[in-house]
Amino acid sequence: MGAPLLPGFKLGRTFFGLKPNDRIKLHDNIFELLWHGEGRWDWDTIYTMPIFLRVYLVKKINSKLNPPITTAKSEKISKSQVKRPPKPIPKYKR
Repeated sequence: MGAPLLPGFKLGRTFFGLKPNDRIKLHDNIFELLWHGEGRWDWDTIYTMPIFLRVYLVKKINSKLNPPITTAKSEKISKSQVKRPPKPIPKYKR
């Protein structure tokens, strides 16, 4: 056993824990893998999966769902979909 702690000495947490934003990201990743995995994985498998593998799989799913737009398409889309405001009619003084 170790020496007893002094009365005024308090230890902080030994584990840093997850911040609330990190917990949201974690559970969003788990949800995406469960939803798009269509029953291939269970919650425990994804939760205990190494972080690098879970992040890799989420990136792969996102790249399949949202393919990048090439520059030729983006220029074509941007020119056709951008609506310009009408030019103001000049006011003449009388």
